[in-house]
Amino acid sequence: MTRVIAEQDYTNIAQDLLARAAKHGATASDVMVADGETLSVQVRMGAVDRLTKAREKRLGLRVFFGQRSASASTSDFSRDSLERFVGETCALAQAVVEDPVSGLPEPGQFATDFPELNIHDSTKLQTDQQIDLALRAERAAFAADSRITNSEGGECDSSSGRIILANSHGFVGHYANSSFSLSVSPIASDAAGMQRDYWYGVNRAFAKLESPEAIGREATRRTVRKLGARKVSTCRVPVIFDPEVAGSLLSHLCSALSGYALYKGASFLIGQLGQQIAPDFVTIYDDGRMPGGLGTRPFDGEGLPTRKQAMVERGRLASYILDTYSGKKLGLPSTGNAARSIGESPSAGPTNFYMVPGTTSPEDILASVKQGLYVTDLIGFGINMVTGDYSRGASGFWIENGELAYPVEEITIAGNLKQMYANIETIGTDLVFRGRIASPTVKLAEMTLAGS
Repeated sequence: MTRVIAEQDYTNIAQDLLARAAKHGATASDVMVADGETLSVQVRMGAVDRLTKAREKRLGLRVFFGQRSASASTSDFSRDSLERFVGETCALAQAVVEDPVSGLPEPGQFATDFPELNIHDSTKLQTDQQIDLALRAERAAFAADSRITNSEGGECDSSSGRIILANSHGFVGHYANSSFSLSVSPIASDAAGMQRDYWYGVNRAFAKLESPEAIGREATRRTVRKLGARKVSTCRVPVIFDPEVAGSLLSHLCSALSGYALYKGASFLIGQLGQQIAPDFVTIYDDGRMPGGLGTRPFDGEGLPTRKQAMVERGRLASYILDTYSGKKLGLPSTGNAARSIGESPSAGPTNFYMVPGTTSPEDILASVKQGLYVTDLIGFGINMVTGDYSRGASGFWIENGELAYPVEEITIAGNLKQMYANIETIGTDLVFRGRIASPTVKLAEMTLAGS
């Protein structure tokens, strides 16, 4: 049986590697160690379709020789292997060109507090438990409506792990996390054709996960309502994004706010810091310390403290998303948003990124539209992040006199992200986190729809 290495052992390994790198002449270095286990079960039509179980550990080392650096990773923790690993990584760093802004964050910037953030649940699900959860979700989907005739399956995943980060400036930090998710994708059919959709739940804590029955029923509701979809004529009308697709508007904003996109000149928000980019009732936060959040962690991929910060405050662009490197490129400090894979250099990414809910219910937002489109699905990636030009396939429901009249599909919605953010007219009250990026219902004053 594989020996489970204690957290202290990983810390000792990390510090030993830092010392070895220094002996090889490295002027600075950091080590990230991750270990964890995952269990994924997929069922289809009442039978187990796929079962995956894995436990792995990996170690990443980044070394600096002045302003030259290299990163590498390994899963072999034996002493001789690690000695070769350090030597090879140091040799690699000395062979690359200098980068004037490379380096670790300055001493004194690192996280010093590690609060309880409720991101780890010790519940350990057995294989038969996860199979049962997935089967129950699929059964509930079939039972909810006779028009459900097929299924792309139900899936239940669980994972738990821990991260240890140490560097040559004396920082040592660690945290554990977990995740539980359940989803089902039913297929409905009638005389007009077939439609598919899905629903899911995801949470850090197993006890807070929605029941399989609730997930199955919602998946069916979302699927059968698509039956009988029609086309619409080309027009300009108000557009409502349901929370799932409204989150994509924030994903595009994250991409535009990334320090790497900004210094490379690949963002439509270059030079917009402090400028009004949305109405004054729009506020967007990134909160790395939201209790239980799917992007929550006590420190970022460089060891800097995470925090809650306004990205858009009363419509004004208040901050970019930066790690140390991209911040230096732009002449700005890191925002504690370094994201990192084992063996890779940090990049900049969001933690828990969300739009603050408004005061209007989704029902009242719908009632405010005499004729328009309610979007539930987006297809394709027709977005130019340099100009903000936006064109995506869409489906959803046509709105007549404040009500969903009938399902529609084969539509293209087009505009420009800068104008779309400026045209936000109403924000709903229905913010629910099902990922790191979340939004309530959002109504845009007008967009171009290309139909039949």
